[in-house]
Amino acid sequence: MKRDASRGAGHGAGRDVRTVRITDVARAAGVSPSTVSKALNGSGSLREATRERVRAAAEQLGFVSDAGARALSMRRTFIVGLLSTDNVGRFSLPVMLGAENALSVGEISTLVATARRGSVQEQHHLRTLVARRVDGIIVTGKATDPREPISVPVPVVYALAPSTDPDDMSVVPDDAAGMRLVVDHLRTLGHRRVAHVGGRPEHRTSRVRLASLRASLAEAGMELVGEPLLGEWSEPWGRQAVDLLLRRDGDAAARPPMTAVVCASDQLARAVGDRLRERGVRVPHEVAVTGYDNWQVMWEASRPPLTTVDMDLEGLGRRAAERLLAAITAEPGGGFADAGTELVPPRLVVRGSSMADD
Repeated sequence: MKRDASRGAGHGAGRDVRTVRITDVARAAGVSPSTVSKALNGSGSLREATRERVRAAAEQLGFVSDAGARALSMRRTFIVGLLSTDNVGRFSLPVMLGAENALSVGEISTLVATARRGSVQEQHHLRTLVARRVDGIIVTGKATDPREPISVPVPVVYALAPSTDPDDMSVVPDDAAGMRLVVDHLRTLGHRRVAHVGGRPEHRTSRVRLASLRASLAEAGMELVGEPLLGEWSEPWGRQAVDLLLRRDGDAAARPPMTAVVCASDQLARAVGDRLRERGVRVPHEVAVTGYDNWQVMWEASRPPLTTVDMDLEGLGRRAAERLLAAITAEPGGGFADAGTELVPPRLVVRGSSMADD
């Protein structure tokens, strides 16, 4: 019997869909078989018009790939969008890597887009992701400052940079716990007078880490020397902060007023250690130095290598993906079982800047 190829996919009487090959779809759409595969799998850099032409040809011929059959049977595309507002990638790349690793276990593909937060480009990326029928979206950024939520008809998880809406699902690092680890480490080494060098005070990271440092020092019976020194997240500021700290006693030759400097980032800590050494202060014998972030470029270049806090950004990305998958596979309308902010615990990495080898 001659197969009637003019009938839609929903009218399968008298048709054996297994006889339709990818080459048939390619011929009907006027493209190569590899283009058909990319169009139906949602991969590659194809024009939307080409994808639609391939989909239309596949539907007319009744072609359903293995991935397509799975998607149709479960009403899913098995594609997740990853939207980042970090054009540098220092913090967002590990998050996205962790998310991709977790998603790949479930044979889920990802579409990655980068744009400034709230920009026209971000809105364009969101429309494109929705048009590609992604099952959900993970939104990440370059800092932990909260961002306005996005409005899309699929589940969303905010990773690293939380949503301002408390009803959204956000997965963020537990910066307060990180500072508690630092203080407990210094306490066990016998330190009692601690100075703090941090970044810009309007940033959430600065506020959370400083508040936890104050509370942890008070609980441990330790002293915060003077006022915290807050400035740019830069090495020049870290070096300047050391000069300010050593000037507090009014005698450049006097013993440093603190026995440890807790820095809010590895970049600051590297500069603090360098400047202390230039000023004749031995690290860690006279003053211990700790950082935050476990940024390999910084802790390796420091002399001695930095004791620091690792936020486990890859683990944070994995957790964000797990929460998103749970929402995607939930009953229709189920969403997140316990939306809100989930804190990912950090770990302390002890190196030579706080503990001498001899």
